[in-house]
Amino acid sequence: MRWGLVGASRIASGYMIDAIRAQESSDVLSVLSSNSARGETFARDNNIAASHTDLDTLLADPDIDAVYISTTNEKHHAQALAAIAAGKHVLCEKPLAMTLADAVEMVRAASEKGVVFATNHHLRNAGSHLAIKQLISSGRIGKVLSARVFHAVNLPEHLRGWRINDAAAGGGVIPDIVVHDADTIRFHLDEDPATVVAQAGTSGMGDGVEDSVMSVWTMPSGAMVQTHESFTHKFAGSGIEFHGTEGSIFARNVMTQQPVGEIWLTDETGRHEIPFESHNLYVRSLGLFHAAVAGSGRPSADGVDGIKSLAVALAVRTAAKAGKSVDVDYGGF
Repeated sequence: MRWGLVGASRIASGYMIDAIRAQESSDVLSVLSSNSARGETFARDNNIAASHTDLDTLLADPDIDAVYISTTNEKHHAQALAAIAAGKHVLCEKPLAMTLADAVEMVRAASEKGVVFATNHHLRNAGSHLAIKQLISSGRIGKVLSARVFHAVNLPEHLRGWRINDAAAGGGVIPDIVVHDADTIRFHLDEDPATVVAQAGTSGMGDGVEDSVMSVWTMPSGAMVQTHESFTHKFAGSGIEFHGTEGSIFARNVMTQQPVGEIWLTDETGRHEIPFESHNLYVRSLGLFHAAVAGSGRPSADGVDGIKSLAVALAVRTAAKAGKSVDVDYGGF
């Protein structure tokens, strides 16, 4: 498969290019950047043959089979629709769009065109999260009663910019991190949050957007989920827990792009360390995407997964502003 990169981003250079090239007979042919000098430098540094400032020019290349979109959030919708119209398969960064209606339009357009459309939710590809899911689905902790996600981090200086000061570009911790936690909870519990309550604010970094949020979600099964996301917590660490009638799962430092962390299960027989695979998250994700294009299986997170993680994040933001419980609207999905 031959790829075009829509966005000369750090995640593209740091993770995605290598993951694409790790697939058999796959490569990156071109990159799009709004700044020609930056695009040319990015292409040279990453051994990419061509750089463009015009999306239509990139999409007109018949050798490109798929695009990876990692521009700022407000650009995803128009860029994805253009790629879909050009017959390209699409892997899009989260959140898919700024509004639920735009995300739904993207997914429906891809379905009508017959191209694969996926959301780059990396965490469900981690060996740690695959191990957690297996524990839950096999009944090791019985009926799940509650979950807790703590994903409060210190946003590195080089990643700040629009994420902390530009609401129009999709900045804020809710579209940046809550979508990940929503997808992860959905992945593990195989159900969608029904209602949410939340409080959000700024704790030292956000300028016109929230940099911290706490929320509680109620699941259709009756399980409750507590989440905490922030850009400003230097020493908090991250993790996820699931508590059931027969045991509890504790995972630390697994809400990350790296295959690291630790998991243990506690039940009536004591504490049990849980091993897990340490494969590259993005290589696995790209492998599943390529297989889906070939007609085998589905991406690790498809377009509907992207719609639903966005829907939860939008509900959290609405609940925080309204100060009351909000039903999650999934746009008909």
